[in-house]
Amino acid sequence: MLAGLTGALLMVGAATSEAAPLPSYPVAPGVSLAVRSGPSTSYGIIRYLPVGARVTIFCQRPGETITGTYGTTNIWDNIDDGEYVSDAYVKTGSDGYIRPRCA
Repeated sequence: MLAGLTGALLMVGAATSEAAPLPSYPVAPGVSLAVRSGPSTSYGIIRYLPVGARVTIFCQRPGETITGTYGTTNIWDNIDDGEYVSDAYVKTGSDGYIRPRCA
């Protein structure tokens, strides 16, 4: 039984390591977007994304409601470990969640 389970685990690992990369999305034109340590403007700014940047969204979470180039939303995009940007400035093609909720 253990040999069969080991084989199944190896197959699952192989399938996940070959998964397609996540897409990247453009930040609103002309915007140097603040990257924050949490989903609100009350969190500190970690850095700024340069004009013309693209971001990969790993997960999303609700936070402060922001009005930006692409509307008004409370969705914040996790673009790296502990780094968030408001979805109001990211062109995802959706007004809702496009990635899983952050844990």
